[in-house]
This record gives sequence, structure tokens and C-alpha cells, in this order.
Amino acid sequence: MKSSKTIFWVITGLFSAFMLFSAIPDILVIPDAVSFMNNLGYPKYIIPFLGAAKLLGIIAILIPGYPNIKEWAYAGLFFDLTGATYSVIAHDGFQPPVLIMLLPITFLFISYILYHKLQKVKK
Repeated sequence: MKSSKTIFWVITGLFSAFMLFSAIPDILVIPDAVSFMNNLGYPKYIIPFLGAAKLLGIIAILIPGYPNIKEWAYAGLFFDLTGATYSVIAHDGFQPPVLIMLLPITFLFISYILYHKLQKVKK
């Protein structure tokens, strides 16, 4: 139980850090974020919305309690990551650097599975 909890917090912390580092440029509408999103064909007004949604998802995952909100947060962050991956592949074709997206997606799944494992232990 204790090792599962430790692994959960390490993986969730790494995942949250990755998502936070991708949310901040979006929230601040950094020129690099605008350029990247415009290159994919997305309008500028969607960028701060996506950044704020990522930040809220991170907060929901890290705050104890609120299991229904956590489920929605995990789902939303999954859609964000898979949507971003799909957009890059659809626009540029498959390029090996896109494989880096497997890391946060894997962290998301491990965090989600361990979250549910820890919830079962509590009951």
C-alpha cells in the first residue's frame, strides 16, 4: 500500500509538472505557443482556454477528494494529450519526436490506475 501511494505521487507529480509546463505558455499566450497552434490551424483564442483547462485539470487531480471531478479531469487531460498528438501527426505526418508524447500519456494511465487502486484500499 505504501509503495503504491509513493509511486502514485511520484508519477502524478511528474505528470502534473509536464502538464503545468505545457499550460503556462498557453495561459500566457507566449508567441511560441501561438506559432505552434497557428501552424496546426487552430485560432489564437483557443490557446488560453486550453491552458486554463489543463491547469484546472491538474488542480483537480492533485486535490484530495472529489472523485467525480477527478474522473473528468483525467478524461480531459487524456483528450488534450491524444488530441495534440493526433493534430501533430495529421499535420506533419509521423515524425519520431512525436513519440515523446507516450511518456505523459503513460504517466496519465499509471496515475489513473493507481488512483483507483488506492481508492479501493480506502473502502
